[in-house]
Amino acid sequence: MGTARAKRTSKAELGTKKVKFSTHPASDKIYYVFSGIILTSILIAVAYPLIYVLSASFSSGTAVSSGQVLLWPVDLSLEGYQAVFKNKDILRSYGNTFLYTILGTFINVTVVMTCAYALSRPGLRGRNFFMILFTFTMFFSGGLIPFYMLMRNLHLIDTMWAMVLPGALSVYNMIIARTFIQSSIPGELVEATSMDGCSDIRFFFFFVLPLSKAVIAVITLFSAVGHWNAYFNALMYLNDRSLYPLQVILREILIMNQVDVSMIMDPELQQANVQAAAVLKYALIVVATLPILCVYPFIQKYFVKGVMIGSLKG
Repeated sequence: MGTARAKRTSKAELGTKKVKFSTHPASDKIYYVFSGIILTSILIAVAYPLIYVLSASFSSGTAVSSGQVLLWPVDLSLEGYQAVFKNKDILRSYGNTFLYTILGTFINVTVVMTCAYALSRPGLRGRNFFMILFTFTMFFSGGLIPFYMLMRNLHLIDTMWAMVLPGALSVYNMIIARTFIQSSIPGELVEATSMDGCSDIRFFFFFVLPLSKAVIAVITLFSAVGHWNAYFNALMYLNDRSLYPLQVILREILIMNQVDVSMIMDPELQQANVQAAAVLKYALIVVATLPILCVYPFIQKYFVKGVMIGSLKG
């Protein structure tokens, strides 16, 4: 009887302990409430401008210029998007941006991964010296004028290569990739493949690249976003308007307010340059942002893994 009562007592105590541990202290509840309020406020502050831009792009010029658009589109209209896709400068710059982004991202990923693999090999002579040399360039540079003179002497002014070759090697991305390779690919694998006669080039293409999908996805995203949003190099090195990327045209419309009213086919909008400019601005912002937003969900699963492994280990 005593044993049975002891068992029942111990079970009751365990149940009490479980209930006790399952409840959160008051401080935790307060923390969760304040965290929820702060995060919700940040979400609203970030999401509302995006929703406003999207709604304004589908609204009429009169509604946008008069401030009637707050959350939903007012006087639904597609004039802004029609103006974007009928303008030759915008379509040409859109194609240029796609070309610069694809070609520049390919060059960035190729140079970064090859350099990172070479610097990850412990048998490379002068590896520490090269790492110091690369890291030095992250903090010090020759300046804008010497760099422009270098571009001119290389005959890269007014060519598309002025948009993709400068900054082909991102030292920050290279350090992430090198750390990823060192921490994720064991040295025993390198020794085993070398004993079977595998060369460094073969090992790089058949082992390193397939095992580095996460960090490649991260580098691809960083490089693609950088090339897609680039406009400073175009302002510095491009004089030919046919080579302008989309961001330069967008800058002219947003900052310099250079809008051709003939872009808008509606006669009423042709008489209101301010209204036409407002509609075209928001429509062009949506068109310029949409490709990156469409690409990001497909590589999101690799993003956190690649950044965390490359930054925490090594």
